[in-house]
Amino acid sequence: MKSTAILLWLIALGFTSSAQNKTDTVKIDKHIPHRPASIGIIGDTADVNTPVKGGIAMIGGGKDVDNAFKWMITRSGGGDVVVIRASGTDAYNSYIFGLGKVNSVETLKIDSRELANNDTVANIIRNAEMLFIAGGDQSNYMKYWRGTKTLDAINYLLNVKHAPVGGTSAGCAILGGFYYSGEDRSITADEALNDPYTPLVKVYNNDFLQAPYLKNVIIDQHYLTRNRQGRHVTFLSRIIKNWNIYANGIAADERTAVCMDENGQAIIIGTSKAYFLITDAKKSPETCEPGKPLTWNRKNQAIRVYEIQATPEGSGSFDIAHFKKGKATGGKWYWWWVDNGKLNQQEIK
Repeated sequence: MKSTAILLWLIALGFTSSAQNKTDTVKIDKHIPHRPASIGIIGDTADVNTPVKGGIAMIGGGKDVDNAFKWMITRSGGGDVVVIRASGTDAYNSYIFGLGKVNSVETLKIDSRELANNDTVANIIRNAEMLFIAGGDQSNYMKYWRGTKTLDAINYLLNVKHAPVGGTSAGCAILGGFYYSGEDRSITADEALNDPYTPLVKVYNNDFLQAPYLKNVIIDQHYLTRNRQGRHVTFLSRIIKNWNIYANGIAADERTAVCMDENGQAIIIGTSKAYFLITDAKKSPETCEPGKPLTWNRKNQAIRVYEIQATPEGSGSFDIAHFKKGKATGGKWYWWWVDNGKLNQQEIK
């Protein structure tokens, strides 16, 4: 009777015989002290070390892009996947676990600087073969994670271990060296274009993630769905004015992912479009001043933009490592420019 009671107790906790199946589901209670921040794990709890290939998946939000996750899973070598977020649930665990063969998927809810500086939390991230940053509010990621052991662990994966790292929506926005924080509220394109110096335009310069090839890039997402092209251009204008750096832009619409490999070469996976914005040091904005609408015309050729239509299998290519127009395939080139706060575009024939 005593052994039966013990067995029933183990089953109630979610533990099953690993001799039956190594990938039996194991749920870990978030209150277990040796697993801080964990809100659930599925798969084998024993750590593995698989061969990995670097890569960055920049996902534009909305419905998840299955094949972008499969792209990351392949690069993980089937190892341990960690999802990090500052709010929400462990819903990604079963989703990712069902897309391909991985050892485990665990979600960490890191919603305080204390947790972000916890050694165990940082080590769970460092031991991952794939990391995914969920959506939410990127200002919370900045507030809780910047300057912490969690941040060090993410940058370790990006630059030392070279494991694949992805992010969607807010998790995508912070992948660039330059990033828009949205810490007061999310600004619209019209607001940004009508006054590039409104307090809502808060852009930070390389004090957070250090992803390969993205040092001088600012990323935006939900791009067409929320009409964000104009605010993206405004962010680029402010980077020029603030730091005299002619940064470039990457943007993905919802249900679309820009998947960049370890050599800085990208394909577009999903169902909508992605954009690559190239600035020119000879073409600074004509008017970028407080209280005045943005004008960035330069004879209707202010910013060169490449548009690629995604496919579920992956389409087009773009050289993010160099932003060289000669290596782009599968899309269309445009000129974008701004007149008195109005964004214009014309296809380059």
